[in-house]
Amino acid sequence: MKEASYFGQTPPGIIAEVFAPGIISTENFEFAITFSPQMDELFFTRRKPEADNEIFHMKLSDDQWSNPELAFFTPEIGWDFEPHINPKGDILYFGSLRPLPDSTKSSGLNQWMSKKIPNGWGEPKPLDSPFKDRFVMYLTSSENGNLYFTSRDEGAERGDGGIYSAISEDGQYSGVERMGTAINFDGKWIAHPYIAPDESYIIFDGEHDSGFGESDLYISFKQNGLWTKAINLGPEINTEKTEMCPSVSPDGKYLFFHRGVYIEGEEESGDIMWADFGLLKEKLERQAVVVN
Repeated sequence: MKEASYFGQTPPGIIAEVFAPGIISTENFEFAITFSPQMDELFFTRRKPEADNEIFHMKLSDDQWSNPELAFFTPEIGWDFEPHINPKGDILYFGSLRPLPDSTKSSGLNQWMSKKIPNGWGEPKPLDSPFKDRFVMYLTSSENGNLYFTSRDEGAERGDGGIYSAISEDGQYSGVERMGTAINFDGKWIAHPYIAPDESYIIFDGEHDSGFGESDLYISFKQNGLWTKAINLGPEINTEKTEMCPSVSPDGKYLFFHRGVYIEGEEESGDIMWADFGLLKEKLERQAVVVN
């Protein structure tokens, strides 16, 4: 992969470092980064002090990245966050509080999608059922079109949600299913799943008494069709701070995630971090145990 794809930054080891300081990671609050398969385009979320979430966009041309600019689809009403480009590079998903079509007021959080067109991206459209009928956040896709996301059942408290999936049947989704206890373990705020393109692993965040801080990153591997018990990514990644919103570069080399500090009544701060995922994955796979 071209050095320019990572802003000329020296690649990290297994211990996470700030990604693109001063460019992507700034004094603002940044999270949820996604790259095109060709590594020549990216989107990420930024929230400035006392402002709403916004999605920023950058393009790589002649080994030079453009400056971060608001995505073309930025709404006049509401806000956008948590973009994800699918493995084929032809669909961009994101969450938004913008009004639904034929409406002038926000109806709450919905998932939207934009399809790739020859000169960029098409006009975003909201996802239909079964997604519009329930709370859905941080949606990611595998190569075969299966979708994984944060959700919760009707009546559940905010912290009692978890990771859900929807299986693609020729591009159609008939329903959603809550994943098992290997992933939705006995903890709180289990959310923000990143599914591997081949569905061989899933990375997400959650709170557990055995964790390092407010929210840690975990991984589960699929072995013979079964998911292994969630494994904490360890002290190289997790700290006393909040780690969340993972993704992996299309080449599979690097893990990206948000690390931040949250103090009630004060401005939030946080950066996008990165680490060598190949080394980390090799270490964690040796700890994998299938849950019966």
